[in-house]
Amino acid sequence: MGHDARTSKPTRRTFLRGASLSGACFVAAGLVWPMRAAFAAAAPRWWERLDAARAVVGGATPFEIGIALDLPLLSEDGSNVPLTVSVDTPMNDTTYVREIHLFATRNPTPEIAAIRLTPTVDRAVVATRVRLGETQTVGAIAKLSDGTVRVVAREVRITTSGCFVRADAGTADEMTPRVRVPAKLAANKPAEIVTLISHPMETGLRPDATGKIIPQRIVKSFVASLDGTPLFEVDLFRSVAANPYFRFFLTPKRAGTIDFAWTEDTGRRATASAPFVIE
Repeated sequence: MGHDARTSKPTRRTFLRGASLSGACFVAAGLVWPMRAAFAAAAPRWWERLDAARAVVGGATPFEIGIALDLPLLSEDGSNVPLTVSVDTPMNDTTYVREIHLFATRNPTPEIAAIRLTPTVDRAVVATRVRLGETQTVGAIAKLSDGTVRVVAREVRITTSGCFVRADAGTADEMTPRVRVPAKLAANKPAEIVTLISHPMETGLRPDATGKIIPQRIVKSFVASLDGTPLFEVDLFRSVAANPYFRFFLTPKRAGTIDFAWTEDTGRRATASAPFVIE
């Protein structure tokens, strides 16, 4: 088909109409984007939407620096999602991380764990595994000895909910602990401590074969201590995965025995010990 130059030549009316519409679009954009920005600025941040998180932050102004949260961007199994939180700060008698709080913002129970540290925890790095019921924001709040607060969050996409699934087939009813502590620790160097206890961590949300809800039964606390002095403590909630696992670092100043204790919400207790020497 031949080309008709008359149909492609813009008329004055077409030009003016286009200019008018373009101007209207720019004006609209100029109005819409500031409105969006203002809305975003006014929207509550993740820790402001959770009562428990707001209580942790208190009257402090949180800093979104010096803290990192490592989780997979996508997890096909929400019942067992690996998580590592780290805070970039010295760990000594004058400056250290006192507490780390973990939250799953859209879980039935948003609290995951409340971790209490001491200067003997040479690195403010803790790894565990968590349950996530759906795609959501996972957040961490660190409180330092100088009163400052740091926050961080990550978005995690979940394919299968982890709140209603059966515990791992290998999970025994009895509380069986396992720990890994080097027998010889180098002086003034952090040692990696790995702990795990066999436990179903029943959430109180899962029905049995008859449709009856299985009662909640979780490990509620974990403590690692040296000669009776707590070094690393955790309050666990039902968003911690079955077979609770923790990896952390210690730098004891003297040889001794690290004692570990897990306490269930029923009162049942399991313990383990690991002696070590300082080279």
